[in-house]
Amino acid sequence: MATSPDTNISTSDSLKYWNSIPTTVDGMLGGYPRISRTDLKGSANFLAKLRREYPSPSSNGTLKRGVDCGAGIGRVTAGFLSTVCETIDVVEPIEKFANEVKGAEMAGNGQVGNVYGSGLEDWVPEQQYDLIWNQWCLGHLKDKELVEYFQRCKKAVTIDGWIVVKENMSTNRDWEDIFDETDSSVTRTNEKFHQLFKEADIRCMKTELQRGFPKGLYPVRLYALKP
Repeated sequence: MATSPDTNISTSDSLKYWNSIPTTVDGMLGGYPRISRTDLKGSANFLAKLRREYPSPSSNGTLKRGVDCGAGIGRVTAGFLSTVCETIDVVEPIEKFANEVKGAEMAGNGQVGNVYGSGLEDWVPEQQYDLIWNQWCLGHLKDKELVEYFQRCKKAVTIDGWIVVKENMSTNRDWEDIFDETDSSVTRTNEKFHQLFKEADIRCMKTELQRGFPKGLYPVRLYALKP
């Protein structure tokens, strides 16, 4: 039986890589800073459609509390989450990145709340969230760790809240996950994500592809999840 690509993930190697990256949008986006505006707009549109299709008492108002998981320097916090959440907590293991989030520029229009200097594999939510946002970070968790992480998120999302995943999709011709030695991460297939959602007993209510990115980049898919 072939070894699953996620078994190659090394947290220490991932941390070493990200500690070598500058605290800039260019660094966060791997040399493609120009996609940031398109990315943020796509995320905002996805959440807006989600709230229209699944109305709740908070559908039209600002969400009370969100969390940016694997936040980096707070690009998503400042450019998107601050426009939809009153308070945004942050989970980010790289200290120099987390320090950037605390700055006024990355706080955006919202209020940065708690900043947790932890990897997602170790993070245990202490709050209840209306929105748990995970973007370009889950590839650093092994499959088992990711299932356990989703199970913790299930307990931390409000009854009308959402867990959103936004990640690259594998383009492997054999429909397999792809391990990247550069940052010690795995790019998963759509099928693998659905498998892990099922293992975590979490429902995928909506999914769509991000549009407008340059050709040559991995496809990016969004998932809206509920317990």
